[in-house]
Amino acid sequence: MKKIPLVVKILIGFVLGTAIGLVLSECCAPDTTKNILPWISPFGDVLVAMLKMVVYPIILFSLIVGAASLPLKSSGKVGGSVLLWYTATSLFATVFGVAMAYLLNPSMEKAAEVASGNMAAVASMSGNGGSASLATFLIGLFQNPFSALANGQFLPIIVFAIFFGICARWIIDHDVERPEIAQAVKLAIHICEGFQHVSFRMIQCVVAYFPYGVFALSVVNFAQNGTLLFGPYMKITVCVAVCVCAMIFVIYPIAIALFCRENPYKVLAKFRQPILTAFVTRSSAATLPVSFMAADDAGIDRKLSSFSLPMGATVNMDGVCVHLPVFVILAANMFGHSLSVVQIGTLCLSI
Repeated sequence: MKKIPLVVKILIGFVLGTAIGLVLSECCAPDTTKNILPWISPFGDVLVAMLKMVVYPIILFSLIVGAASLPLKSSGKVGGSVLLWYTATSLFATVFGVAMAYLLNPSMEKAAEVASGNMAAVASMSGNGGSASLATFLIGLFQNPFSALANGQFLPIIVFAIFFGICARWIIDHDVERPEIAQAVKLAIHICEGFQHVSFRMIQCVVAYFPYGVFALSVVNFAQNGTLLFGPYMKITVCVAVCVCAMIFVIYPIAIALFCRENPYKVLAKFRQPILTAFVTRSSAATLPVSFMAADDAGIDRKLSSFSLPMGATVNMDGVCVHLPVFVILAANMFGHSLSVVQIGTLCLSI
């Protein structure tokens, strides 16, 4: 078993789980399936719970170490470049999703529930108005870090960790009159780095459980939904899948080739494990620990990955930017509403 690559084990777990889930859905009585699933679902839920358990300390310590490791002049340059890149890719993903949605023209009455659910989520995020929503968002960035950690609020954790790391770096570089303070701050950063390494070791332990958790998640998903995952929702599913796959296998490789001067598909192959994790767990937060491992294996500087990956898992949601326009245009098609150019532009900017 140790000789089998982990990715292969995950794929085997996914295929077996899908097959058993379809058998339970199509060949067993509903009561029998309901009695069996409670014995299987905890093993999948445990995988997601363990990943989320590790992700919060990883974000906190990685961003503190990353921000404190960069000289102040470099941190501004790196941070600005990362944010600019995330903004550009997210905007492109949104425009690309709108274009593909109109090209494939997803219109299904049976997808009304899916569309209405996503539109409700968008409405809930938009708040009670532009100014009130913006004020609430800005105030929410600055919270008690311990409360944010307890409640799993990513943005306040990120803001505190970067602020803490930058201030620590300033003391290390400028507090020459009190060298003992600078030394104490250096020690605090080294302690955070130690916690970071412990968190990465925990990831390795969690990853060993991956094939079994993926198997359980696949069984439950396909047993509950059966061929619905392939049937009535196929058109909208195909539309979203085409958009996401085009981003991963066409747009990203072009960007990698242009900006990194590397073979893009060799680069993607190094990150196949985070891609599979994101596909199975459907969670950026749950995928983040695996992304760190892949970045280390690929030889990416820890100073860069510690800063960019936690932020990217929170603010760089290209998959969401692709599929939300699909649902919006789907809803417009179902209700016979034609979106104007201004409304489409507003849609792209708001998402």
